[in-house]
Amino acid sequence: MNDCCPGLRCWLPVALGVTLLGAYLLSTGSNTALEGNKTAAQDWPMLGGTPARNMVNTTDKNVPTQWSIKEGARKNVKWVAELGNISYGGPVVSGGKVFVGTNNDQPRDPKAKGDKGVLMCFRESDGKFLWQAVHDKLPSGQENDWPHQGVASAPVVEGGRVYYVSNRCEVICADAEGSGQDKEAPRILWRLDMANDLKVNPRYLANCSPLIVGDLLFVVTGNGVAGMGEKLEVPEPTAPSFLAINKKTGKVAWQDHSPGDKIMAGQWGSPAAAEVNGKTQVVFPGGEGWLYAFEAETGKPIWKFECNPKDATPYKPGGRGQRSFIVATPAIYDNKVYVGLSQEPDNDGQGAGLFWCVDMTKTGDVSPERVISANPLKTEPNKDSALVWSYGGSKMMGGDRGYPFGRTLSTPAIHEGLLYVADIDGVFYCFDALTGKKYWEDDFKATTWSSPYWVDGRIYIGTDDGEVQICAHGKEKKLLGKVDMGTPIKGPVVVTNGVLYVMTGKQLFAIAAK
Repeated sequence: MNDCCPGLRCWLPVALGVTLLGAYLLSTGSNTALEGNKTAAQDWPMLGGTPARNMVNTTDKNVPTQWSIKEGARKNVKWVAELGNISYGGPVVSGGKVFVGTNNDQPRDPKAKGDKGVLMCFRESDGKFLWQAVHDKLPSGQENDWPHQGVASAPVVEGGRVYYVSNRCEVICADAEGSGQDKEAPRILWRLDMANDLKVNPRYLANCSPLIVGDLLFVVTGNGVAGMGEKLEVPEPTAPSFLAINKKTGKVAWQDHSPGDKIMAGQWGSPAAAEVNGKTQVVFPGGEGWLYAFEAETGKPIWKFECNPKDATPYKPGGRGQRSFIVATPAIYDNKVYVGLSQEPDNDGQGAGLFWCVDMTKTGDVSPERVISANPLKTEPNKDSALVWSYGGSKMMGGDRGYPFGRTLSTPAIHEGLLYVADIDGVFYCFDALTGKKYWEDDFKATTWSSPYWVDGRIYIGTDDGEVQICAHGKEKKLLGKVDMGTPIKGPVVVTNGVLYVMTGKQLFAIAAK
């Protein structure tokens, strides 16, 4: 994929959980769902399934571990849908429909020619194409809207509406049924242009996957630096990084620009949320490597946590410097938030990473250290720290790479006290979620940008070699097999109603045991 953004490929570290139609459980434990309608089909209505973003499905059973996509010898393939040639957004399944963000390099509409962003909608039962929303590129060019990346946002669907971030840095609310003037286009109900209305400067591409809590839609705007090489600065440091939007009207309820001029490159993560101490917290990953938690309704700050050591060397493009930022989407489990650090996977490449477990019950600056002298730098442990455990970092030596944990785009799956996560290098880990004890690791011998997905006692994860790796749940390593999909798998797999969805760059496969 040589035409892919050298600093992006949109990095959708996706997280997946389970819900029933229109009802979410903001649980601090396992990421299950409330029963909104017992007769309704099981849906996967957002990136992560629920706002907690924990990639765990405890409902579906008998999920296939063997299938084949070879022409003339297909096995367990229910249907196949053609996409563009680069696809990151989704899949999301809701209301009998499947939604995917892709590009226009395999045009479905002869009137929509050239490089564009596309959100496609298919019928869940048989993969029939229903409609697509098509977005022109930003006129400012590749710094804000990198060529051929398409729509990288996994949408959230609720109440017959689909919400997503377009390649033009717009928050879109559309009719999930389509029903535009063109039968194959949706009716846009409202649109928030973050670039023009809020002065947001997206770095390479705005790609946040929004979430809904109550009447509010939460979005990381993507505000970032401008320029190339090492001459980088944030042109609009007071533009919002985090937004709460009224889901009915598209009006901004509250905003925050905490990272300000400290943003290192861009902001490509997505928010997570859970109820802690009787209040719903929304957690945002900042572009300077901090985690921020706010009261969902009011935007009042609750806590913040620095994910870089105070003495880490400054970030420099090209993978130089230890200081990193958050590209992965955080996952929440048992009053704790879990997230790892990364740099730009194409420009900056592989390197030492750091994974964190943070207690969400505390308030204020809950970073591990506090500065007592800036010059020379002197620090001391923060007595109010919310650090539960961490793993990796440039000072922790280990393995053939010289570091034990790499930079990661992966959002973890946490179930029964076990945490599964992968790094970009393609090493897959199982940790004790409470203590950070490492039980095992496995080298896939292929890089991965994908996130693990727990279902039916197994963990599924895609690789850049185009394989779906399947492991057994447990404290001992047990590989159950792998299936070749032919082309890289950048997003996660999704399971709903007994059907496994695997999205490559060009195709979406629905896989089900006969």
